[in-house]
Parts: sequence; C-alpha cells; structure tokens
Amino acid sequence: MIRFLHTADWQIGRSFASVPGDAAALLRRARIDVVDRLAEVARANGCPFILVAGDVFDAEHLAEPTLRAPLERMARAQDLTWYLLPGNHDPDRPEGLWDRIARIGLPDNVKPLRATEGVPLGDNAVLLPAPLTARDHGDDPTAWMDCAATPDGAIRIGLAHGSIRDFGAGETAALEREALAPDRAASAGLAYLALGDWHRAQRITPNTWYAGTPEPDRFYPPGEPDGGEALIVGIAGPNAPAEVQRVRTARYTWARLDETLHDADDITGLSTRIEALASDPALLYLRLALR
Repeated sequence: MIRFLHTADWQIGRSFASVPGDAAALLRRARIDVVDRLAEVARANGCPFILVAGDVFDAEHLAEPTLRAPLERMARAQDLTWYLLPGNHDPDRPEGLWDRIARIGLPDNVKPLRATEGVPLGDNAVLLPAPLTARDHGDDPTAWMDCAATPDGAIRIGLAHGSIRDFGAGETAALEREALAPDRAASAGLAYLALGDWHRAQRITPNTWYAGTPEPDRFYPPGEPDGGEALIVGIAGPNAPAEVQRVRTARYTWARLDETLHDADDITGLSTRIEALASDPALLYLRLALR
C-alpha cells in the first residue's frame, strides 16, 4: 500500500486586489499557513509525501520573501517529502521562477519536478510528472506518460496541471489541443492521475481527480463546495483501485447569498443563515446581495 496527499493550486503570492482593507493580507497569509495544515493532515493519515499538482505560486515575478515563505514551511516538515509541479501560473521557463528558487536554495525534502521523467516513490511506485514550461502549453503534456518505461509491477502515478478535454462547454479548437485527455490514466496504465487547475475537488474517473485549492478563493452558494480541500490517496497495488478521501483544509469559508427581504422576520432569518455559515464570523468571507 502506498499513501500520499494530493493538493494543488496554492497560488502563493496572489494579490486579492479586489478585496478591500486588510482582508487581502489575511487571505494571502492563509495561503502560507495552509502548508502547515497540509503537513498535519499528511502525518495524521500516514502519507509520507505530498504531491502538489501545479500553481504552487500565483505568478512568475514574485518578490524573494514570497518565494521563501512556503519553502520555509515545507522545510519545517522534514519528515515529509514535497513534490512540486510547475503549472500555468508558475511555468518552468529558462531563467524563470524555478531557476530563481534553485538559486535561493531548496530544503532537502522539497523536490521540484522539472523534467518529464520517472521519479521513484519508495520501492514500488513511480511518479510521472508533466511540468509546464509556458502558460499556453501546446499539446497535451500528459501524452508522454503512455510510453514511459517503469519497472515491472510498479504503481504508476501521474501528476499534471490543466483542463480535462470536453470537461466544459464551448471550448475552442486550440483549447481542445492543449487540454488533457480524459482517459489518460487508462491509456498510460496509471493507478492514479493527480491533477491541478480546477479550484474545487472533482472526480473525473475513479482514479483521476482534481484536488482543488486548499484555501478557497471563489464565492459559491451555501451547500456547494467552495474549495478548501486536499485528497488522501491510498493504492494497494498497480491494478488496485485508488482509495480517495476528501479532507477539509481551509481556514476561511467563502460564500455567496442572494436574498430578497420583505419584512423584519426576513432579516432575522437571514441573520440566522449567515451565522450558520462559519463558527467564527472573522473567518467568513461573504458576498451578500440584498433586494
């Protein structure tokens, strides 16, 4: 049995420019703090390594302290190994962000995945990463996995960032070319394909999942997932089904309410519904539309 934590889309350094006042700084800090919570979840569930499926950082030209912040948090968790995949927000360009990070110096337990080559994960598993080298990445970056050689009996795990082909409506031909094949896990013999790009956890097939972002960044109506999760994945062998468990990691709750008020009783009812959204109102980010 191999167990690991699948996460994605940390987007460290996001500005939250549309958020007023000091709240933007709190939301930026939350994206750093969640690294500690991911470590706690991994330890509690027997996951010795963590796969980050792209967009560790929100942009390519961030200040050095912003780059150092998550590295320092991961360094504290020396008992865990962190595998970081360049995504479309932080592609691996020549003399780009990942070269800057290499010059800063990486903790021994932090492994950027900058090549399309197999990476051993223990004795019986191999990680097949698909790092992006540009924001618009061209052909399906997971295609190489179909022919990737791995030892007999190895558990093959894919790691990629991008949109699944035909997942949404109205895509152009160019987007179809760039999108990821929905049957890649089957064609490449993957026990699990860990994806990033969509910001809410999403099952594509039983062994192909988006992890979503560990801290929410978009508003959804109450009752709909707002993101803020990671996935615990367990695989017993190369032909065994992946066991996937969703775990809440978020500090903040984001919610959207659209209400029509007629009288004072409606105001009281609205207040009750808002109070039920989060145990601490300081941790609720609410978009409220009233008529």
